[in-house]
Amino acid sequence: MGLILVISFVLSGSQPAFANNLALQKPVEINISLSNKEGALKFFPEQLQFLSGKRYKLILSNISPQKHYFTAKDFADAVWSQKVDAGNVEIKGAIHELELRPNTEAEWVFVPVKAGSYQLRCTIPGHTEAGMVGDLTIAG
Repeated sequence: MGLILVISFVLSGSQPAFANNLALQKPVEINISLSNKEGALKFFPEQLQFLSGKRYKLILSNISPQKHYFTAKDFADAVWSQKVDAGNVEIKGAIHELELRPNTEAEWVFVPVKAGSYQLRCTIPGHTEAGMVGDLTIAG
């Protein structure tokens, strides 16, 4: 599996106080496809809404013949990321961008904590301009 994760880490000595209670909460699973087999420059779905304080697991897949980025820095700053699972690697810390190569999958578990509307896009040159964008909303 050729998955590259482009990530930023924010390390601290402890997890947020709410982390232990949320670990018991079953995450809401949401499947997101970065493109399709025909190579469409689009996220499926392209609009998502989350509730602050709920635990989510995004199951990101790229079944297209080219790599794509799942970039939503402001959204990532508005959530507490528990982990990203990619292949045999579990990554913890702040996640700002995920790169998925063709035919790969990653899971991102997080809890939204700051209400707002945030932009999602693929930052590969030409992809955003071609319409590979989305809206992520966190409701308080």
